[in-house]
Order: sequence, then C-alpha cells, then structure tokens
Amino acid sequence: MKNEPIISVKNLNYTINNNQILSNISFDIYEGDFVGIIGPNGAGKSTLVKIITGEIEEYSGEVRIVRKIGYVPQTEEIEATFPMKVYELVLLGLYKDVGPMRRFKREHYQKVKDVLELLNIEELYDRQIGKLSGGEYRRVMIARALVSKPDVLILDEPEANIDKQGQEVLLNILKKLKDEKNITIILVSHDLNMIFKETTRILCLNKTIHCHKNTWDINIKDLKNLYSEDFELFAHLNGTMKAVIDRDD
Repeated sequence: MKNEPIISVKNLNYTINNNQILSNISFDIYEGDFVGIIGPNGAGKSTLVKIITGEIEEYSGEVRIVRKIGYVPQTEEIEATFPMKVYELVLLGLYKDVGPMRRFKREHYQKVKDVLELLNIEELYDRQIGKLSGGEYRRVMIARALVSKPDVLILDEPEANIDKQGQEVLLNILKKLKDEKNITIILVSHDLNMIFKETTRILCLNKTIHCHKNTWDINIKDLKNLYSEDFELFAHLNGTMKAVIDRDD
C-alpha cells in the first residue's frame, strides 16, 4: 500500500478572462513516481505546472504539496547573449536558500560542482551560457533546479530544441535521478515515445483529466479520447507507443 501522496490536487479549476483553462482536475502523485503529462496544444499542461509550482495562485480547489520542488521551465528565461557563466546560472537555484543581499559561500560553489558532476557536465563550469548547445543548456537548467536538492523535479517540455541523441541523454539523466536519488519526476512532453519509454504513470490532460493510469495500461482508446481526429495513428512499437502523426504534417 502506498504512503500519503506528496502532491495532491483536488477539484482544481482555473479560469482567465472567462476562458476555462482547467476544469475539475484531481490526481495524486506519490514518492518515486515518474509521471508523464500529455495532451494537445492548449490543453492546460503548462498552466497546471505553474499552479503546482506556485507561479499561478488565483485558482479554486486544493493543491497540497508536502515536498520540495525543483522546476525546469519550458522557455529559456535568460538570453544566450547575457554575460553569465554556467556556475553563475546554477547558483541562482540556491537564491532562496541563501536569501537576498547575502553572498554565496564556498559551500554553495561546491554544491554547483557536485550537481554538474552528477549530470556529467562538470567541464561546463566556466563556460559562457551563450556558447552552450541546446542539450547542454537544458542540462544546466536541470542542474539549477537540482542544486537545492528538491524531492520532486518538474520539467516542462525539456526536449525542445535538442536532437534525438540529446533526448536520450536527458532520459538517462532523469532515470538516474529517480533510481539513484529517489527523486520524483514529473515530465510534460509532446513526444509520446519519450513519455512512454521511462514513465511509470501517465496523466492525460485536455482542459480536464481524461485518464491517469500506469503507463503500461494506457491504450489506443485513451489516446483517441485525448487527442482530436486530426491525429492519424497510434501504434505499439517494441512495447512502447509510437508518437502521434498529424494528418496535416
């Protein structure tokens, strides 16, 4: 029997400008889960993440979180041309722990080195962020989220702007964090192959929850109910679900 959930969402609703973004959302996430959140564009996936992380507060319903969260946002928050080195970017993840108007200490720089080593990018320590590849930048953003040692890591479409090889590296990192560090992972993605490869549970979201099941229990009917008729085919490939194909593509 599982313990109490570390994230519990009950009857969540969110409306902006008379537009219902999320409706009657309820689900639980437990320690050690690797949850994939899928759904079409405009389904409310990023909005849900922003509510969980506290970025959006004007909602109705209950969101209960009992563990520390690290967050890797969808968009790049810092321009590549900004004169900042990798270690400086990762240090920003400790800002809340250190507090305003206080200087970082040697122990904080060591934490940065440790997390970069964990992600196998310690050689990037002094590199300007503008000289990073897409995959390198994404791993640095994960390092920033991890440096404060969260219990839950939420990633919003982390595969954006990285190639397939970079996606494989990313998945291996997430699996390592779950298996070796017992970090609960929440992964928002449009890439179904990526979602179905490593996640243990999947939350199907399109304004409301269409299903929330163990990954291996998701079937074609679940996905057809989630996506519109613009999507052509769902097929099993070597035990995983092949990405949805758009007819207009």
